[in-house]
Amino acid sequence: MIGTRAKLDELAKILEIAAEPAGEAGVVKRKKKGIPSVRQRVHMLLDPGTFIETGALARQPGQPDALYGDGLVTGRGLIGGRPVVVISHDQTVYGGSVGVTSAQKFMRALQFAFDTACPVVTINDSGGARIQDAVGSIASFGDISRVLEKLSGYVPQVSIILGKCAAGSVYGPINTDVLIGTKDSYMFVTGPDVIKAVNGEDVSAEELGGAEVQAKRGTLHHVADTEEDAYKWARDYLSYMPTSCLEQPPIVNPGLEPEITAHDRELDTVIPDSDRSGYDMHEILLRLFDDGEFHEIRATFAPNLITGFARVDGYPVGVIANQPLVLGGSIDAACSDKSTYFIRLCDAFNIPLVFVADTPGVLPGLAEEAAGVIIRGGRTPRAIIEATVPIINLVVRKSYGGAYGMMAARQVGADISLAWPTARIAVIGADSAVDLLGKRQLAAMPEEHRAAAREFMVNQYNETIATPWIAAERGYIDAVIEPSRTRLEIRHALRLLRDKPKVKPEFNPRKHAIYPM
Repeated sequence: MIGTRAKLDELAKILEIAAEPAGEAGVVKRKKKGIPSVRQRVHMLLDPGTFIETGALARQPGQPDALYGDGLVTGRGLIGGRPVVVISHDQTVYGGSVGVTSAQKFMRALQFAFDTACPVVTINDSGGARIQDAVGSIASFGDISRVLEKLSGYVPQVSIILGKCAAGSVYGPINTDVLIGTKDSYMFVTGPDVIKAVNGEDVSAEELGGAEVQAKRGTLHHVADTEEDAYKWARDYLSYMPTSCLEQPPIVNPGLEPEITAHDRELDTVIPDSDRSGYDMHEILLRLFDDGEFHEIRATFAPNLITGFARVDGYPVGVIANQPLVLGGSIDAACSDKSTYFIRLCDAFNIPLVFVADTPGVLPGLAEEAAGVIIRGGRTPRAIIEATVPIINLVVRKSYGGAYGMMAARQVGADISLAWPTARIAVIGADSAVDLLGKRQLAAMPEEHRAAAREFMVNQYNETIATPWIAAERGYIDAVIEPSRTRLEIRHALRLLRDKPKVKPEFNPRKHAIYPM
């Protein structure tokens, strides 16, 4: 009969093996790649000393030499003192691939997050489905997808992409809320070798799915220089999020700077006198929110639109702003996707939205029409209309044409709409209006007078038609405010809207709306 001491010794031995399932070979592999161990990665992400691992002794049944953990580490811990579930692939065990056993661990961890209503962070370093497990492996990805769908919009989900992730290991992350990659990470459905074998194309891993490429495509929401930076970005992102849609987002240092500051007054001079002059929208955003804080999302994708998180009076807000330095702040098909996604993300987790508009309209051209700007742009106002969180619209300079609605005009969904005296709100800009409406009048003039006459007509249009005063007189905006008062006005507006009902009372028997796709 085996005594208690022997059983404890056996447990210690098994736990030691499970902590490094691939043994010395795994250590050598990590050193060669220059990467931390899977558990080091988890500890780098979580608050110190809070990780509780589950499933460490799971392995494939019927195989005496099967490795513990089956290539996956799962458990729970704290980030910023709040609970999260963490799932991390172990590159040293079966290449981090997902087999039947590891898929069961994956689903148990996700189900725990569902049952306890807490966020999920997945650290992905995996080649995808395990070939040796055949249909069981790909079937498991289907099972995982069903659980991921249950979590979507219920709890925040973050994916961190390390190494080369392929096939099923990219389809899972793309269905989470945000994807963070390190600069030396890769994502693709099939790798360069498979592509060359199938259709003869020679393409490098970098061209196919390198981090910078995927960020420009919008697949990655942020590219970090190092793993440590990726974990910090994830922690910062979660600091704006509630633990689930059942809660409100966390409040940090409310009530800062209750009076107009020197930074506020700098907003009075930020807009150039000339409509044709650009400026960096970040210069405005950094003066509107608490501590000049701004956590940008998808910075390199569709940079003509800025999306990110800030705080107002300690409360998280989602910010959507045009960037005049890129395409003049025009709205194109790509930034329509970017905006629609972000609106729905914020609405899912009870985060109010602040739109800051300076846009000449929807970008014209054959390329944009071919890219589906009508279909993709049509989803943005739908997302605004469906949102139930407080929405504030601020026009700082131009807001023309269809872009007026895409930037949450009050008629589309803003609860409170504000404008600066520098705002111009109209169907089209002055130059285009004069070209259309004054064409015959200009053509009838002597050629030497046309330039001066055209400039006069442009100025007349700007001063009498495209002004915030007409919009205010007709009730289309709520107030024209001094730029230096904006931070405080946004604070007052959000306090007013803090108890806005989260569910619209109007009954509609439909199952769901149909988006243009």
